[in-house]
Amino acid sequence: MGRAFEYRKARKMKRWASMAKAFTKIGREIAIAVKEGGGDPDYNPRLRLAIQNAKTANMPKANVDSAIKRALSKDAANYDEVIYEGYGPKGVAVMVETATDNTNRTVASMRLIFSKGGGNLGNSGEVDYMFTRKGQFKIPAEGRDIEELELELIDHGLEELQQDEEELVLTTAFEDFGTMQKALEEMEIEVSNAELVRIPSHTKKLDDDGEEAMIKLLDKLEEDDDVVNVFHNMDMGE
Repeated sequence: MGRAFEYRKARKMKRWASMAKAFTKIGREIAIAVKEGGGDPDYNPRLRLAIQNAKTANMPKANVDSAIKRALSKDAANYDEVIYEGYGPKGVAVMVETATDNTNRTVASMRLIFSKGGGNLGNSGEVDYMFTRKGQFKIPAEGRDIEELELELIDHGLEELQQDEEELVLTTAFEDFGTMQKALEEMEIEVSNAELVRIPSHTKKLDDDGEEAMIKLLDKLEEDDDVVNVFHNMDMGE
């Protein structure tokens, strides 16, 4: 009975921690979007996207409004988007996207995580060439004629359409991300998630020990408050 209670408590705490981290990341996305294009989502596509992702993460509207208000204030934190590149165990290429108000703190944290995780932090451009930036949108699959949708969206930059359980994943070139976002809005298609991703040109297969070490490194990177996204070229298998 006691162990079961502790297990449920630990699971609940983990969920709350995960949600809090998601809200922190979205808050920074909102801050950067407001800094770039102002606080009116009608005239700021990046802010609209951040708000949509906030809804997907079940972030309360009051939190979203508060984040926009803070970003517009004179005392708003000034977040910079900084990319870190390096190698994990067995030479796996890693790219880390961060949003930080203190680059000295963030680079020190990245260097420590990579070092303790059996890898090393590299220089700018060291692994970037191994990845291609793409846009990805997820929309509900239910009730959609996939072939018809695919034909319609090709003119708006669609490169690939895949079904993932109950969702459709739409992939575009980096430069077509905004075009697709606008098209989906005009077609009144609900987007459950939209983001820019980095797809590796090739993957690296690891043995069990290497894979375990790499997963630990990825977990540590994703736990860091300044980290927004982590991409790598480890072969994840099926």
